Amino acid sequence: MDVSMPKPQTSTSHFPWPWSFLSFDTSLSWVRSAPREPDTSLSCPFPSYVATPLAALLNVKEKTRLRAPPNVTLEHFYLTNGKQPKQVEVELLSRQSGLSGRQIERWFRRRRNQDRPSLLKKFREASWRFTFYLIAFVAGMAVIVDKPWFYDLRKVWEGYPIQSIVPSQYWYYMIELSFYWSLLFSIASDVKRKDFKEQIIHHVATIILLSFSWFANYVRAGTLIMALHDSSDYLLESAKMFNYAGWKNTCNNIFIVFAIVFIITRLVIMPFWILHCTLVYPLELYPAFFGYYFFNIMMAVLQMLHIFWAYFILRMAHKFITGKLVEDERSDREETESSEGEEAAAGAGAKSRLLSNGHPILNNNHPKND
Repeated sequence: MDVSMPKPQTSTSHFPWPWSFLSFDTSLSWVRSAPREPDTSLSCPFPSYVATPLAALLNVKEKTRLRAPPNVTLEHFYLTNGKQPKQVEVELLSRQSGLSGRQIERWFRRRRNQDRPSLLKKFREASWRFTFYLIAFVAGMAVIVDKPWFYDLRKVWEGYPIQSIVPSQYWYYMIELSFYWSLLFSIASDVKRKDFKEQIIHHVATIILLSFSWFANYVRAGTLIMALHDSSDYLLESAKMFNYAGWKNTCNNIFIVFAIVFIITRLVIMPFWILHCTLVYPLELYPAFFGYYFFNIMMAVLQMLHIFWAYFILRMAHKFITGKLVEDERSDREETESSEGEEAAAGAGAKSRLLSNGHPILNNNHPKND
């Protein structure tokens, strides 16, 4: 049996590529001394006509940020040496600029906050991803729900490598692939999180996995994997949206549903059904070849990332159970001016310090009782 690299039997040359209708944000500013939010209104209508009105409807409120006053010496250090100077460096900068140590620390705190994304930008990003993931999940289920191999995984490999591809599968693949390319291109302007490197690995692995599965005609397995991933992603993004809007109870309830769906799909169905389908069933029909090993290695990379993210989810679930507000553990929290108040009231007593340390402004929103 010929097990060389198989190709789809149905020609897709007559299908137009969908790249043209997916707009990417190209308005990135490289002027680091004057950070600003990129204007996406010209590159994509979604932020202006959908996300921003929705933010106003949910009463997403921006917090006033105090800007760092212009200072050439401090700005040069900020751009070349680092954003958080050590005590020795603060003393040196104090002599060079004529400012006190507290003024230096306050300037760097405000300057760091200027580089952090605004609450509205976070909401726009979450609402865009929520919209895509929800539509992709519904469309993906419509593509595969009537297929026999959706109910019997052994039929994923029935007739392989001679398996036809219908137009709905083509569009599902191309749109998903386009979206992950857009995530990879826009990652420099997106909200920075602690798992920045893991996100890059995930996007690259997903693009490679989708591209290779298309050329190797692993399309049936690929559509199952895409639908499985989309089943929980839109729940996380909706929880973020309500978190940014300050709807604490709604955010927590959605997060519980997301955590359950994520654990079931990524840590149960993915390894024990999908990975079993791609590892065991093909060997019953044909000997292993390069594509078999490569595809399953990329699947293993994704599975390790699922375990990594499950750690964050369980941490957040623990905080929720213990009564703390659920928020994105990966987010870079904004620094507040509370430390300045603490310094001014250092001798005011333990009560004042407790109120300052526990102020809900650290959550970066205004909680509501929905």
